[in-house]
Amino acid sequence: MSDNIDLEALPKGGGKEISQFSWKGLTVTVKDSKTKEALDILKDVEGCAQPGDMVALMGPSGSGKTTLLNVLARRPVAASASVKGQVHLDNAPLQAKALREISTYVEQEDALIGSLTVQETIEFAARLSGAERHAGRVSELIRAFGLAKQAHTKIGTPVAKGISGGQKRRVSIASQLITRPKILFLDEPTSGLDSKAAYEVMYRIQQVARDENMIVIASIHQPTTATFNLFSQLVLLSAGKLVYSGPVDQVVPYFSTQGVPIPPLTNPAEFLLDVCNTDFDNSATDVGGEESRIARLNRLMEAWSPKSSATEISSTPFADFEGALMLLQRLWLKSYRDLLAYWIRVIMYLGLAFMMGTVWLRLGRGQDNIQPFINAIFFSGAFMSFMAVAYIPAYLEDHESFRKERANGLYGPTAFLLSNFLIGIPFIFLIAVLFSLVTVFLCNFRQTPEHFFRYVMWLFLDLLAAESLVVLISSLIPVFVAALAITAFANGLWMSVGGFLVSPKVLNDFWYYTFYWIDYQRYVFQGMMFNEFDGRVYNCAKVGDECQCMYPSGLADQCNIEGRGVLTALGYGKKDIGLWIGVLIAVTFGMRGLAWITLKVKRN
Repeated sequence: MSDNIDLEALPKGGGKEISQFSWKGLTVTVKDSKTKEALDILKDVEGCAQPGDMVALMGPSGSGKTTLLNVLARRPVAASASVKGQVHLDNAPLQAKALREISTYVEQEDALIGSLTVQETIEFAARLSGAERHAGRVSELIRAFGLAKQAHTKIGTPVAKGISGGQKRRVSIASQLITRPKILFLDEPTSGLDSKAAYEVMYRIQQVARDENMIVIASIHQPTTATFNLFSQLVLLSAGKLVYSGPVDQVVPYFSTQGVPIPPLTNPAEFLLDVCNTDFDNSATDVGGEESRIARLNRLMEAWSPKSSATEISSTPFADFEGALMLLQRLWLKSYRDLLAYWIRVIMYLGLAFMMGTVWLRLGRGQDNIQPFINAIFFSGAFMSFMAVAYIPAYLEDHESFRKERANGLYGPTAFLLSNFLIGIPFIFLIAVLFSLVTVFLCNFRQTPEHFFRYVMWLFLDLLAAESLVVLISSLIPVFVAALAITAFANGLWMSVGGFLVSPKVLNDFWYYTFYWIDYQRYVFQGMMFNEFDGRVYNCAKVGDECQCMYPSGLADQCNIEGRGVLTALGYGKKDIGLWIGVLIAVTFGMRGLAWITLKVKRN
C-alpha cells in the first residue's frame, strides 16, 4: 500500500483535521496449532469513525476484539499471522508510519513510575514526545481528567501508597494525550476498575474526545449501561466475525428487526455479549424459544456479512528517538525517591558490610588468618555481585515503561539503556565506597589510600558487571520470578568457576576454557587477592624453636610468609591489573550490548 498521508501536515500536536478513519475487509489468519490448517481469527471486519466518536470493540473472550484493536493500531497481533484488508484515513490508504504520527495507544496495564507525582508523570511524557513547549497542556489535562487534587501526589510503589487504580488509569491516558493525537487506541481501559471508576475514566475520555475532535477506539469487555451509553459506535464480534458495526443508538432497533429484541430494563452490553457467546452447548435454547443459541448467532453473523477486497497490510519499523537526557532526569527522580531502586540496596549492603566486618573482625598477621582473609575477599566480591538481584524489580518497572513508550514512538533502546547505565554509576559507586569504609577497617584489610581505593575500584567494577547481568537477563525475560531465578543461577555459576571454590589449577578443562574466562567475578577476585596479598607479610607458626610455614616463600628462613607465595600456591602467579580491568569493562559493555540487541529485536 502506498502512503498518501502528508506527515508534515499531521503532527500529533495539532495540524490538519481528519474527517474519517475507516477499515474494511480486515482478516487475520494464523495456523491452527493442532490441525496445522489456516485459521481466521478475524474475518472480513469493517467499520468507521469520525472525529469525536467513541468506538467500542466488544465481544466475549476470544472474539478477536484485542486482535482488531492491534490491527487498527498497526501493532503485532500473533506470531506468523497474515493480515489482510484496507485501512483508510480520509479515503486514502494509511500505513503504519503515518498512523503513528497521528495516534497513540494506551495498554491495559498501567506502566507508571511509582515514585513520580501525577504532574511529573505527565510533564515527562510531554518532554519525551517533544511537546514540552505547550506548558499549559499538562495543567489542562490534569483538570480535564479530574486529577487537580492529586497533581502533587506520587503514583505509589509497593512500599508507599499513592493514588487509586482509577486515578492511575486516568494518569496513563492523560500522559498519552499530551500530544493531542487524532486517534486514541485503548486496550481494556476499564479492566480492574469498579463500575464507578470505570464510568469516570470513560466519561473523562469522552469529554476530551469531543473537545478536541479526537477518535477513540477502545476494546472493552463488560461495561455498565451508563458506560456503554458513552460510546457512539459499536463493533460487536463473535469468533472473529462481525455481528454488528454501527451507531450505538441503532443497536436496539437493529436486533429487534433480526428477531432478537433486547428486553427492557436490561443492560444492552450484557445482553449482546450473552448473544455472542459461543461457549455454550449448541443444543441450548433461550427460555421460550426454539432456536438454538449457536443457530441464532450464525444467523446474525450471516445477516452482517460484509463483502470487500483484501489487500495485505504491511508494517514498518519503529522510529528511534534519542531521549536519553530526559530519561536520565526522570530516572534520577525515581532513583533518589524510590526505596526499591537503590536505597534498599544501600541499606542492605551496609548491613552486609557490618555483618562481614564483625565475622572477620580485625584479622591479624598470623598464618592462621590467611585463609580467613581469602574467604573474606571471596565473600565481599561474590555476595556483592549476587545481591544485585535486588535491582530486578526496579529495572522491570523501567522496562515496562520503555515497552509502552517505545510502542508509541517516543524513543528507542539506545536512549533507554544509555540512561539506565548512566543513572546507576553514582549509586553503585556510593555502595562500593560505603561497603569499603566498613569492611576495610573492621576486617583489617590493607588501609593505605592506594589499597583502599583499589578495593573500592574492584567492588565498583564487580557491581557494574553484576547490574549489567541483571539488565541483560531481565530484558530477555521480563518476568520477575524467571529473571530472579536465572540471575541467581548465573551468579552461582560464576562463584563455582571463579577460582576460589575450585582452584584454577585443578578446575576441569570444560569449565576452565569456557565460563572461567568470561567470569567477571574471577577477575574481581584475582584483583582483590593481589591488592591484599602482594607485598604483605604473614607470620609463620612456631613449635618450640622450629618454624612451620603453611605456604613456601622467600621469607621462610625468617619465619615469615611472603604474600606472593600465597598467590603462587593458589595459582595466581602473574599480575595483570590492566588486562583484568579491560576484561571487566568489556564484559560489562558486552552484556549491555546484548541487552540492546535483545530490545532492538523484541517488539513487545
